[in-house]
Amino acid sequence: MAHNVHSSHEVRRRKGTLVQPSSPTSPLESEAHAHVQAQQLTWPPPEHRSRAPEFYGFVAWTSTYLLFVIYLLWAFLPDELIIWLGVTWYPNREWAILVPAWSIVAVLFTYFVYFALALRGTPPLDDINSITDGHALYPKPQGGTHNTYLAATELNVIPELYDIPISLVNRVLYHHDEQAASKQRHPATVSCDP
Repeated sequence: MAHNVHSSHEVRRRKGTLVQPSSPTSPLESEAHAHVQAQQLTWPPPEHRSRAPEFYGFVAWTSTYLLFVIYLLWAFLPDELIIWLGVTWYPNREWAILVPAWSIVAVLFTYFVYFALALRGTPPLDDINSITDGHALYPKPQGGTHNTYLAATELNVIPELYDIPISLVNRVLYHHDEQAASKQRHPATVSCDP
């Protein structure tokens, strides 16, 4: 008997959505209300998008295979059979070998030219352009002794985007090495007075 009693606070799960229990006095109205709520509570919401890209993709896929089959038939069928099929004019058979061969050579040549242009555009290691160029953006000094790079050290601050000069990079990275080298060059003089 306890399973027939419906509490007003009881919530049931139907078809993956939360709905209120049916009413014992009017189950049809409650079911209709639950159906409307189920449509409103579906997650994720249904997407309303066009299926045109699927059709275009299918047409492109099938036409590519059809053209490849026609290419293979043209390349391998004897002339008599092609003429018997009703095709009286078609390109010379040597193009069946020349076009793929030239395509492969063109792709390899493109890779070679791209690699050669990248090497040609790379400055030598002793050139200043390997460190900086005319497009480098350095902050303008804002008067006095204010260092514009100090803004990056504040908490929760996103600093402006600038290039960092190589002198500042060297000072930050190798400052301790300079101090150690200067101590070795200029050791502390100890006086020995009797």
